[in-house]
Amino acid sequence: MTHFSDELAHFESDPSGRRWLFVPYDQLSDRIGPLSREDPSELGIVLVENPWKAARRPYHRQKLALVLANLRHFAVEQAARGVAVRHVVARGPYRCALEPLIAELGPLRFMRPAEYELRRDLAPLVCAGGLVEIAHKGWLTTGDDFSVSQEKGPPWRMDAFYRHVRRRRGILMDGGKPIGGKFSFDAENRKAWPGEPPAPRPPVFQPDGLTIEVAELIEQHFAAHPGEVDLGSLPASQDDAETLWQWALRDCLPLFGPYEDAMTRASSGLFHTRISGLLNLHRLLPARVVDDVAGLDIPLASKEGFIRQVLGWREFMSHVHEATNGFRALSDVDSKPAERPGDGGWGRWSGTVWASGSDADSFEGGACPSALGAARPLPLAFWPGQPSGLGCLDRVVEDVWREAWSHHITRLMVLSNIAALLDVSPRELPAWFWIAYLDAYDWVVEPNVLAMGTYAVGPLMTTKPYVSGAAYINRMSDYCSACAFNPKKDCPITNLYWAFLDRHRQAFVDNPRMRLVMSSLGRRSDSQLRTDRAVFEWMSSVLGEGGTVRPEQRPEVEDA
Repeated sequence: MTHFSDELAHFESDPSGRRWLFVPYDQLSDRIGPLSREDPSELGIVLVENPWKAARRPYHRQKLALVLANLRHFAVEQAARGVAVRHVVARGPYRCALEPLIAELGPLRFMRPAEYELRRDLAPLVCAGGLVEIAHKGWLTTGDDFSVSQEKGPPWRMDAFYRHVRRRRGILMDGGKPIGGKFSFDAENRKAWPGEPPAPRPPVFQPDGLTIEVAELIEQHFAAHPGEVDLGSLPASQDDAETLWQWALRDCLPLFGPYEDAMTRASSGLFHTRISGLLNLHRLLPARVVDDVAGLDIPLASKEGFIRQVLGWREFMSHVHEATNGFRALSDVDSKPAERPGDGGWGRWSGTVWASGSDADSFEGGACPSALGAARPLPLAFWPGQPSGLGCLDRVVEDVWREAWSHHITRLMVLSNIAALLDVSPRELPAWFWIAYLDAYDWVVEPNVLAMGTYAVGPLMTTKPYVSGAAYINRMSDYCSACAFNPKKDCPITNLYWAFLDRHRQAFVDNPRMRLVMSSLGRRSDSQLRTDRAVFEWMSSVLGEGGTVRPEQRPEVEDA
């Protein structure tokens, strides 16, 4: 830590007589909480760098680099303001690192972490009074917003929540009515990208000594982790965060709306802002980005579409996760937690066992609901170098392992869709997302994957499963142009879709939003249904063994 230590020492200030805060890794901002309103010369902060946490799962190296580089830059930024900084390296749970500091400094204030896993780690210190919890000021909404908007639930619905908070905060409102006459312009934001205008190129960041040192540390101590560190795409300082946001405002937001659901081989992000990783660390604040976009002179559909993502979707996910205790408290679905953290299939892919820490230090691995009884392992095709033969899946997986990121429709309608159609265990898929994506934490991954992506908690927060056949992927992307399968003739994703509906008829037969597709299922011939089932078993077998599916191997069942 030579460079980092030197930087901190350069700004070192007298720590005596300070009021001390513990700042978790997801709150790296001096624009919220006590750091935003109290005299820096009277404050001290505790920052914990935790290799034990980093080693609990085989996290993508770019994710580790993003968190660590931002934490170290934040430490130096605060020291430069005159805040006293205590930086410690932990070799076990956070509570073990904080206990001796509490004994030395007295009780530490801290804002409530978003991540359930960290809250559980810190709970004994909170109960003992060593940590004094205060409200997390990074959120735009409150528990009351959630409960008031969902007075008839569960089931809970995001649209009711979004309308409520729009009204309460007065965002995109005019005299109590939504600007433009409606709250959502989602129906207008479903265009495929025709190739023009060109997708904006993200900014390239120039790494400083702190960031280079972090990359060297990752390569030295986390060599077993998948992925690579790309410093050019790593925003690490507060200035980097500002550079990314200004690029997003200028180059992405004007066309974000119409193409937010589009997918292409030419760009993993198209007009998406790529700020989610920084937003979840609070290097960019949700309130700031919403206000900035609300004030832009851009089409209303783009403006509203982005604000719905941050003010509606993101906040709703956190409330659902909190209300269900991370889906551990469900009345209609068995959700007994896994005994240990999952590796998302890393062990099957690598041929080795991931050591996630000693039994004494490890926590359970998260809730395991499966309303549809899905229990198959995640295909090896979700890992590098294991092509599935499906052009869409292989392209998105390649993007993810290159960038530790892809935009929300590729996550939902390619990765989660295919996993759901294959009856993949709902616990394995969020574990993979948590590992592979730089913006993934339990509070945001689990609602998206367990509830939206796999329908593992039934209709708790979605009215129907988000599944589709090849037609949707072909309509919204150019992935099929580079695939051996024809989306209109022999793409197995279409058979998987019908086989999924066939297997789970009883779960969907009374769902009013599924009435049309279930009616179409009823018109499929016996031979079509047998082919659907055969394709499902073939795909499950080949992909489960790490193989590649090919059109000439596709099973067909003739009429009896």
